[in-house]
Amino acid sequence: MYLLLKAVLSGAVVAVASEVARRSSLLGAVLISLPLTSILAAIWLYRDTRDTAEVAALSWAILWVILPSLVFFVVLPLALRSLPFWQSLLLACIATALGYGVWVGTARRLGLDL
Repeated sequence: MYLLLKAVLSGAVVAVASEVARRSSLLGAVLISLPLTSILAAIWLYRDTRDTAEVAALSWAILWVILPSLVFFVVLPLALRSLPFWQSLLLACIATALGYGVWVGTARRLGLDL
C-alpha cells in the first residue's frame, strides 16, 4: 500500500506540472525546474530509512549528475528544428545517456567517487 501511495503522489506531481505547462510554459518550466522528484525521493528515502547520511549521499549524487542531464535540454529543442517530435526525443535521450557515460567515466578517472 505504501508503494502505491508513493507512486500515486509522485505521479500527481508530474501530472500537475504538465497541466501547468500547458497553460504557461514559463510557469511550467519554473515548476518543473524545481527539484520536485529529488525532494520526493529524499522524503521517501528518509521515511523508509531514517538515515540522514543516505539522504545526504543521494543529494550529492544528484548534484554530480545535474551537468550531464542538461544535454537533454540542449539537444531536444535543437533537434525539434528539423526532426519530428519522437525522433527528437529519442535523439535527446540517447545524447543524454552518452553524456552521462562520458561524465561518469571522466569523473572516475579524476578520482571522484560517484
